[in-house]
Amino acid sequence: MTRPRVGVAVLTTGDRMPELLALLESVAKQDEPAVRVVVVGNGTALAGLPDGVTAVELEGNLGVSGGRNVAWRRLREFGDVDVLVDLDDDGLLIEADVFRRIADLYEADARLGIVSFRIADETGTTQRRHVPRLRAKDPMRRGMVTTFLGGGHALSMPMLEQTGGWPDAFFFTHEETDLAWRAIDRGWDVLYEPQLVLQHPKTSPARHAVYYRMTARNRVWLAKRHLPVPLVPVYLGVWVVLTVVRTKSLAGLRAWFGGFAEGLRTSGGPRRPIRWRTVWRMSRLGRPPVL
Repeated sequence: MTRPRVGVAVLTTGDRMPELLALLESVAKQDEPAVRVVVVGNGTALAGLPDGVTAVELEGNLGVSGGRNVAWRRLREFGDVDVLVDLDDDGLLIEADVFRRIADLYEADARLGIVSFRIADETGTTQRRHVPRLRAKDPMRRGMVTTFLGGGHALSMPMLEQTGGWPDAFFFTHEETDLAWRAIDRGWDVLYEPQLVLQHPKTSPARHAVYYRMTARNRVWLAKRHLPVPLVPVYLGVWVVLTVVRTKSLAGLRAWFGGFAEGLRTSGGPRRPIRWRTVWRMSRLGRPPVL
């Protein structure tokens, strides 16, 4: 294939403008420039962005999934982007060769669908939850995986066309896994590349008030949308047990089970179960879709 062209998408709710501007400066310093940079204001106005950055202002907050779909479609309209790079608005590219490395990866592998960055804090430490595999002790272990990190990743535009993009209804949490499962089921690869680093402040996902509810609701939706029928109760049962064991907050548990019930009684989108050979492939990659 010809040299892949990289486009960048960033979502913001307008409350991290200094961090956003620092990120955009790090994007501009890349030694192989992005052909397009789009910033989506998720329910916020955008002012003071650097020249050459396309601003898209949304009247309401569509969440991570909805906002990223808006960014993807805007980049698709330009017609000159082959690989979309999503970056958190409070992240930072600390090396200038990130886009060049990404283009190299996609140029070498036509079936590469998703590349997951390594997320590291200011000290270079990667939290265990930011390693997209079960054996997460070594964040420097490169390889094929079954999900990816939302804070920093690259997506093949043809893959997005084939899979249909992000699950709008999810709003926040597990949208990456939903997309990864669909990509793998269609024969695309998902690569964790720890040499691609997004510096990001150390945080807990529970800082968001809706975290427990949406985590549970979206996990149920994920199972209902994509798992073969025999695996649905197994997957959900495993996560009920893990959540009860891991969650120390009673309020968090109540919110989680409320979200679980919401997921059972509502739809997160059409059901398109993955094939059994995809289940086998994911199992060989170290993460069968029951965990």
